[in-house]
Amino acid sequence: MATIRAECPSIGDLSPEVRANGQAVYSNKNWPTNLFGSNTEYMRIKKLEVSEGRCFTEQEVKGAAKVCLIGKTVIENLFGKNANPLGLIIRYKKIPFTIIGVLKPKGTNTYGQDQDDLLLAPYTTVQKRVLAITYFQSLQSSAISEAKTKSAASEMEQALRKSHKIKEGADNDFRIRSQDELVSTSSSVSNVLTILLGAIAGISLLVGGIGIMNIMYVSVTERTKEIGLRMAVGGRAKDILMQFLIESMMLSILGGIIGIFVGIGASDLIGVLMKWPVVVLPASVVLSFMVCTVIGVFFGWYPARKAASLNPIDALHYE
Repeated sequence: MATIRAECPSIGDLSPEVRANGQAVYSNKNWPTNLFGSNTEYMRIKKLEVSEGRCFTEQEVKGAAKVCLIGKTVIENLFGKNANPLGLIIRYKKIPFTIIGVLKPKGTNTYGQDQDDLLLAPYTTVQKRVLAITYFQSLQSSAISEAKTKSAASEMEQALRKSHKIKEGADNDFRIRSQDELVSTSSSVSNVLTILLGAIAGISLLVGGIGIMNIMYVSVTERTKEIGLRMAVGGRAKDILMQFLIESMMLSILGGIIGIFVGIGASDLIGVLMKWPVVVLPASVVLSFMVCTVIGVFFGWYPARKAASLNPIDALHYE
């Protein structure tokens, strides 16, 4: 860490990170959660805030004090909603930790992970008392500004290569991940999913459109005499055409309305079960109505055209 601080001017805050998995226990209740070990700069790096109590100090980090900060999810499962756990002692892998602060709730992230399901303690405490290790599992850092992100990553890479004595041309024995890389990865995954869902939607629309066309063909066949009678009493070809086009559009729009309600209901259900934030945009609902209208016209045109081109005499004699 000293090397990085000395040779990386673009780095702002820097914190080691060690992580343990286990059960947090209080009285007769327990909850599986993650215990993160860090220094005081970690709070700024991860944008964490204390809503009640305080954060641990540098002195407590140096002394490997058995203190911790607790997230909202852990509080609710160990103490109940609206409980005040400050000053209470919980056990994590049989090690007692005094709760000195409550973390401000952050909710779920873009991957659906609960950011409030954690305990935060001095990294020295987690190293010595919980994991019994002397090394860092990772380093968390932030650049002095957004514009310096790439410079910070480059400087850290050079500093770590020098510290690890890696020869020129040799591969790194570590990995640096920046927010730009994470955003790029997320965008790639999102694009693939968009293409996949688009293909599925296209196939669904094609199958639905063919279904509408078949229904309209059957309708035209069964109502041939009715069509001939309408033409015989003065009905024009365009009137017959519009009649069947409107029927086709109504079938498509009705199916679209049902699909919208099913989609909104399914989205809300997934949001509740998976605890994901779900938002249905009004623009998507409007777009779905437009697509339904186009599908109805496109696939209903040929059957409607066939009905409009019938010969009235042949239609009246149709059996």
